[in-house]
Amino acid sequence: QVQLVESGGGLVQAGGSLRLSCAASGRTFSSYDMGWFRQASGKEREFVAAISWSGGVTYYADSVRGRFTISRDNAKNTIALQMNSLKPEDTAVYYCAAGKGLAGSRRRMGQLYDYWGQGTQVTVSS
Repeated sequence: QVQLVESGGGLVQAGGSLRLSCAASGRTFSSYDMGWFRQASGKEREFVAAISWSGGVTYYADSVRGRFTISRDNAKNTIALQMNSLKPEDTAVYYCAAGKGLAGSRRRMGQLYDYWGQGTQVTVSS
């Protein structure tokens, strides 16, 4: 079992930066592929970024590539999402998720992740 807790959300002006963190409990964290998803009000959940269990492979949605960076620290059981050049359309609740055996396009598929955090709100003002 893995429990996930996100933090770091808030209100920021367009062009600004935020760093989200996700703390995981459980001794097997390092065996999980991790992802970030977001859901804007009235919209479906969408994939943002993912990182392999080792941290060696990262994967991004086209909408955030070049602006967001996902990372993990297996020694500290944490992952992070550094978000730069934020836009109003990045406004959403951001969730971290954990899953196993995810590769390629499967990383985009939220239904394949086993554990989810409660989410953290990110609001970007114009």
